Amino acid sequence: MKLTRKLVLARAKASDLDSVKKLNCWGCNLTDISIFTEMPNIEVLTLSTNKIVSLEHISQCQSLTELYLRRNAIESLSELHHLKLLPRLRVLWLAENPCCGQDPLKYRLAVLRTLPQLHKLDNQVTEDELAQALEEGEEIGAPPASLTDTNGVAEPQQEPALANPLPDIESDPLHYCMEETNKIREQLGMRPLSREKFPSFSSRDTGCSLGRKSHVLDAVLLLLKELDPEELQVLHKAAENRLRFLQRRDAQPERTDIIQH
Repeated sequence: MKLTRKLVLARAKASDLDSVKKLNCWGCNLTDISIFTEMPNIEVLTLSTNKIVSLEHISQCQSLTELYLRRNAIESLSELHHLKLLPRLRVLWLAENPCCGQDPLKYRLAVLRTLPQLHKLDNQVTEDELAQALEEGEEIGAPPASLTDTNGVAEPQQEPALANPLPDIESDPLHYCMEETNKIREQLGMRPLSREKFPSFSSRDTGCSLGRKSHVLDAVLLLLKELDPEELQVLHKAAENRLRFLQRRDAQPERTDIIQH
């Protein structure tokens, strides 16, 4: 069943799609939710107990903070890559989908590694669980790209481009920093920067050497100038959790020595 404009307006008691902030479509046997590409202002969305298989169209809902998808037909966790584009998403209910698998811990760590900004996953997220997810969670790959054009005609697959078309790209500091910056931007739901738009930088500005770790630090420092207060809070929380995890890990050998003595 397709979710139509008429059904959305009737359920939300609204006159136009832009004004819809909350929508409850629980148990409507929905399979087609492409209407959400026209609803950028939706904030709370309940789609539990339907037949949804893809989250591609939800990626346009930039104001979304809560998403309820329990008991659908989502087969792969790779669909969560569409949700990485939602910077305000804080609550996700995904339980009882095929993608959850048989190992609840593995599922939760993989989801939280992909969406570390979540405050609640199915029930709750603790700081320890988030720290563990960032360290041990399985990295989720992106879903396969659609091979059909707007008319539904299959397009021929193109041969993949060479990984390193330029022979000197590995020795280019800007390449490394751009790569690391765009990885972090993706985690925060931000679009990647092209090489032409990437700001010039010098590691001397940050007091760092040109080692691999300094490129990561350069990337983080460059990102700070672009983040708004809400995004900075997400980054701050992730950094605190990571630091707390490393401190606990480093303290373990000390405890062992004390016990042995």
